[in-house]
Amino acid sequence: MAISGSTSSTPGAGTRTVVVMGVAGCGKTTVAGELVDRTGWVFAEGDDFHPSANVAKLRAGHPLDDDDRWPWLRAIATWIGAHERSGTSAVVTCSALKRSYRDLLREGHDSVWFGYLAVPATVLSDRLRCRRGHYMPASLLESQLAALEPLGDDEPGVTAIGHAPAPEVAAEVLKALRGDHSGELPPSAGSTPSDAAHACGAVEPPGSTS
Repeated sequence: MAISGSTSSTPGAGTRTVVVMGVAGCGKTTVAGELVDRTGWVFAEGDDFHPSANVAKLRAGHPLDDDDRWPWLRAIATWIGAHERSGTSAVVTCSALKRSYRDLLREGHDSVWFGYLAVPATVLSDRLRCRRGHYMPASLLESQLAALEPLGDDEPGVTAIGHAPAPEVAAEVLKALRGDHSGELPPSAGSTPSDAAHACGAVEPPGSTS
């Protein structure tokens, strides 16, 4: 596991926003749930921010392009900004495949810190074949891997071994986050961890039409 450098500035009141990133099947939602269980921070599922046109395109087996992704990423960035301004720490899942996508999420948002879940392609393929009830077909994995730009050493965050058990991955992510922020983490937002960890269906992503 390699830890990258932290951001140069710190948001007010020690706010943190962990973006759990990686390709489909890497375990973003599962690890995010573990993080929320341990922190009590607010949670959002990045897929919930997709407009209906994106969901329809994915269901049909067509990969998204940049024109599809920019509005989705801006919606997530808006959500991050709203929680930053309120001093609320958060966890959000987002594939964030390219450096330019991550730059958009970070722009003006000093709280953002990435947890990149690196998983071998063979494991990803096996996971996606077994996954049920998700609109993204396993056939799109190759396009995501082709687009993926792994987290750079100059980006704030950590690259974790994503195919380890989820509790271990979450522990490593939080250890790295503490290391980047003098060992301190902000308090919970007041919701119980178990409620927050399963709040995916209750999130109302601003700007989303899905």
